[in-house]
Parts: sequence; C-alpha cells; structure tokens
Amino acid sequence: MDRTLESLRHIIAQVLPHRDPALVFKDLNVVSMLQEFWESKQQQRAAFPSEGVVVYESLPSPGPPFVSYVTLPGGSCFGNFQCCLSRAEARRDAAKVALINSLFNELPSRRITKEFIMESVQEAVASTSGTLDDADDPSTSIGAYHYMLESNMGKTMLEFQELMTIFQLLHWNGSLKALRETKCSRQEVISYYSQYSLDEKMRSHMALDWIMKERESPGILSQELRMALRELEEARKAGQELRFYKEKKEILSLALTQIYSDPDTSSPSDDQLSLTALCGYH
Repeated sequence: MDRTLESLRHIIAQVLPHRDPALVFKDLNVVSMLQEFWESKQQQRAAFPSEGVVVYESLPSPGPPFVSYVTLPGGSCFGNFQCCLSRAEARRDAAKVALINSLFNELPSRRITKEFIMESVQEAVASTSGTLDDADDPSTSIGAYHYMLESNMGKTMLEFQELMTIFQLLHWNGSLKALRETKCSRQEVISYYSQYSLDEKMRSHMALDWIMKERESPGILSQELRMALRELEEARKAGQELRFYKEKKEILSLALTQIYSDPDTSSPSDDQLSLTALCGYH
C-alpha cells in the first residue's frame, strides 16, 4: 500500500507539478484539479486526444440527498458515493472518485502488458468452468477475452474499458447471440466493433432492439429500466465505474421515449429492425 501511495504521489508530481501531492485529496477544489489533470493529459497526447472535456451531470431532485455523475474523456463514468446534502458537495464527491481512479489508471499495473494478460486470463479461468487451453481458442469466451486484451496491448484499463462496455451492452442486448447465429466468429465481431466508439448511432440501434423486445413482451422495457436504475444506484454507492449501468439506463429511456412519443414506432419494419439487431450499424 505504501508503494502504491508513493507511486500516486509521483504521478501527481508529474501531471500536476504545482500541487502538493500530500494535500491533493483534501483539497476542496477537486473539481478544477480533475479538469486540470485531463487537460494536462491532453497536452501530452497520452490519452483520448479527440476528447478533452470532463462532463458533469446532476440528477434533478427537490432536495437531498443529491446525486452527481462525472464522465471522463473516453467515456468512463463515476458518481458520488456519499450521501450529499448539496449539489456542490455531490459534484465534489464525484470528482474526487474520478480523480482517484484517473490517478490509479496511470500506475504501471493498470496498463495492459503480457504479464497483466496472463494474470487476467488465469483469473478468468478460475472464475469460470474454462481451462487455460481455451485462451488460444477465440471461439470460447476465455479465448475472446484473451484476444481482446492482446488487441489492446499497451493501453490503460480506462482506455480498454470503453471496448469492454460495448461488448457488455451487446451481450445484454442480445446482439452477440444474434451474431453468433449468423456464424460470425468472435474475432470478426471483436475486430469490427473495435473500430467504433459508443455513440448516439449505436445507442439508437440498441434502443430499436428494445422496442422490438417490447412488442414481443409488453412490459419488459419498464422491468429492465427498473433493474438498470437499481444496478446504477448500487454501483454508484460502491464507488464503481458506472458507464455500463448508465448506458443501459440511457438506451432503455430512449426506447421508452420513442414508444410514447410515437406509439406506431413502426417506421422501420420488423424485418428491418431484426436486421439492425443482427448487423449492428454497418
């Protein structure tokens, strides 16, 4: 632990040279420090060169406790995990969680190396019914995970997280299953989606998928949204990275909005929507 703290102080001295490393997490102006950290990263062109904005979002609430989210360049999202009695306090708490994670992301142990891949695959094998031999077979889930890690050699975990979030959403959405039924290999799917970021176009296609599911099973959208909101709150209170849970909420909310704003959301036919679910957004 002492070595980790020393490493963090070294990173702070490099990225924020005019700040006292011993006082960083006690500084009430943590919001500006987080912005300064990512602006410095931008100038070094070390991460997400095309995205330089730290974005805050406060949930509407008539009174405490207040909830605030902060999204970092690249898409990683964090929220306040303490019970906050003001919006400013919630914003500061979310910024502190994000800053700690941003600094930890700079540690050598958070970069994907051969050693990191070996340890991660071994952990994945231990938590599943797979074997180490599966790592060399991309048709298995262990093999696909191994392939994704190797394809992102040298990246940090926050950089890798965006790709992981896309595949978590595709799995949740049912799109990965549909692609397997078309005989697409896991390598092909990974190579294809590795070229894209999680944007409005992808969210819209996923929302259309859920509109289809709602037609087949009325009520499933509201059920999934309640579950997504519960998962998001639990993850926020645990101080976890939130993007997967928050994206689920956004996609389901978008689908519900489209259904209620246009009950005949049948502008695309069912066949067209099925094709969308199958092919992503070629």
